[in-house]
Amino acid sequence: ARPGQDGTWITDAVEEAYIQLHQMGLAHSAEAWLDNKLVGGLYGIRMGKCFFGESMFSSVSNASKYAFLSYASRLKEEGVQLIDCQVYTQHLESLGAEMISRELFMAHLQEWVNP
Repeated sequence: ARPGQDGTWITDAVEEAYIQLHQMGLAHSAEAWLDNKLVGGLYGIRMGKCFFGESMFSSVSNASKYAFLSYASRLKEEGVQLIDCQVYTQHLESLGAEMISRELFMAHLQEWVNP
């Protein structure tokens, strides 16, 4: 749980769904490790040339940023054209995110989800 929070929104049902999505080759994660301890990361769904980020966490400052930037570089090498951050924040903007219109987002999905 995050500091000041009692738990997580990741229920058993969400966890099971992502296990199944991973087995289907759709769910992916990027992790940051320090001294054999998981200290940050993110996970989401990849479909075609799009990655849909679901959640990030960090127990060490900037660990999730490191995992994200490393994974984004890999995704770019693999031809991914869009990383959907879901919610626009200044934090994500500092990592290179930019707001696009719903119309453009939908056009990108048409083009890149099932290329």
